[in-house]
Amino acid sequence: MDLSIITNEYIRSAIQSLQNNNINEWYNHFTDDTVFTDDGRTLDFRKFFDNAFDKKEKFLEIDTVENDGKTIYGNFHAGQWGTFRVYFKFHENLNGKFDRLDIGQTK
Repeated sequence: MDLSIITNEYIRSAIQSLQNNNINEWYNHFTDDTVFTDDGRTLDFRKFFDNAFDKKEKFLEIDTVENDGKTIYGNFHAGQWGTFRVYFKFHENLNGKFDRLDIGQTK
């Protein structure tokens, strides 16, 4: 998949880690205390993504990028839950790491 649609280089790198199922590289993009929400519910970031990487979850297509490259929309394969359209909204701190990630299903 061509990730050049993602204009934010650091977010593109994080998504590439997800696509490559490289969990350590993924976590290197985030702070130790990352706030994480899924459909508005606050969840444990590491527990959620440990499971997602175990199931090899990833984007099948990215079709829209907004907010200076910080918000991504596309079709996502979510392991046991199937495939559906989602958003990922990254929040970057002053040190260049992500301190919050909001994801959810879109219509």
